[in-house]
Amino acid sequence: MADNNTSSDAAPAPALPTVTKKEEKRSWADEVPDEEETAEAAVSSSQQSGEETSELKAIESLKISDEDGGPALEEPEDSDIKAVTSGDTVYTSALKFEDLNLSEELLKGLYVEMGFSRPSKIQAVTLPMILTPPYKDLVAQAHNGSGKTTCFVLGMLSRVDPRKQVPQAICICPTRELALQNQSVLLRMGKFAGITSMCAIPSDSTNFVPIAKRPPVTEQVVIGTPGTIKKWMSSRKLATKDINILVFDEADHMLAEDGFKDDSERIMKDIQRGSGHCQVLLFSATFNETVKAFVSKVVKDGNQIFVKKEELTLEKVKQYQVQCPNERAKIDVIKDRIFEFGQKVGQTIIFVRTRDSTRVLHNSLAKEGYECTSIQGALRQEDRDKIIKEFKDGFTKVLITTDLLARGFDQSQVNLVINYDLPVKYDTREPDFEVYLHRIGRAGRFGRKGAVFNLLCTDWDKSIMEKIERHFQHYIPEVPNWRSEDDFENALKDAGLL
Repeated sequence: MADNNTSSDAAPAPALPTVTKKEEKRSWADEVPDEEETAEAAVSSSQQSGEETSELKAIESLKISDEDGGPALEEPEDSDIKAVTSGDTVYTSALKFEDLNLSEELLKGLYVEMGFSRPSKIQAVTLPMILTPPYKDLVAQAHNGSGKTTCFVLGMLSRVDPRKQVPQAICICPTRELALQNQSVLLRMGKFAGITSMCAIPSDSTNFVPIAKRPPVTEQVVIGTPGTIKKWMSSRKLATKDINILVFDEADHMLAEDGFKDDSERIMKDIQRGSGHCQVLLFSATFNETVKAFVSKVVKDGNQIFVKKEELTLEKVKQYQVQCPNERAKIDVIKDRIFEFGQKVGQTIIFVRTRDSTRVLHNSLAKEGYECTSIQGALRQEDRDKIIKEFKDGFTKVLITTDLLARGFDQSQVNLVINYDLPVKYDTREPDFEVYLHRIGRAGRFGRKGAVFNLLCTDWDKSIMEKIERHFQHYIPEVPNWRSEDDFENALKDAGLL
């Protein structure tokens, strides 16, 4: 087990279900484009014995512990996790955190600081795979808001020796916002463990320090964006010989051709070459077949966790389509219909396609007297940080954004998502199914109820919506009349928000 783990006298848990295994780059972290990532959910199919089926049902009965410290919440009842294990290692599901042989300090962080009660389903399955020698690599896909962050953060904390003041764990994220968010979770979870961390992200203008003048990193966990991490490694400011665990958050984008594949592959190879055996964890809600094929080459002897594609649409989040006659009607729907009731149910995120759309929509709503903030990649780093903090602290209720915040952005009070523009793949007219899934996952975090309104006003919009429905095999009902307050009120009631 990990260097800082202590023994546990918890009763053995039941065995985990196991199955025999059978163009120009655009980025959105260190660089600042308008549009972002691609990836598609993958399905791993296999037969299960009666014992395995029974164990899956036992895991399904577990509850998600809210990562914001709230009460436990039920996961989707029909969620079906498929585990594909490698080698002869037998894993046991963790029905409680004591089953994981964690140190007392980490258990205290989970229970006291995080307010958790027990592992969620994805945590029950993946944490034993992460924490059990010989520490095999892991590719893990699961629902948005199901507790994936806890899996890899706890994995990193468990593999760190607090006595060694050198980098021992690295987590790579597509955006600085996600890196800062993950570090915040790590600081809370590891509060009593005495483990240090650093965020490797582009500096804002006021805190900029030339890399030549930076001291070598001595923090034990480094979380950051790929460009900055690669730069620190190349400049010999970030040593990798003691790295035990390397995590890719939103791994499908990190390894996609139009994402950060080159940087991610280079970082992975350099770390593996310098540190001997380094455990690699790849986490995301979506993996398309192309990325999955590439992952199978770089993670040759690892374990895999996948969820059925049709189960990824988050049943607890009610999705609606709204037919609007024109762009002006979209704004009227937002301010006169959705905001009319939405202000009673929590915070709202509005997704648009471009930076210009962010500015135009923000100005239009501000002129009508509505308070909202907006964020996109071209803003200064310090301005982005301020906007995110104000929204997370609840000072602002409405946030307009490009797909900069589509992935991994956790805010438990977000109950409404509005797709002002439907997501399409960069430089095409085809829907981006994965971005759609990540967008709607911003509502209904950790099993909460939520609603999504997709605003359509052209035949092309309707075509994109139909393709999304077919892809996820999920019917999205229409709000009958875009002018009707009653129809929107009924939609929110049906979503359980009123």
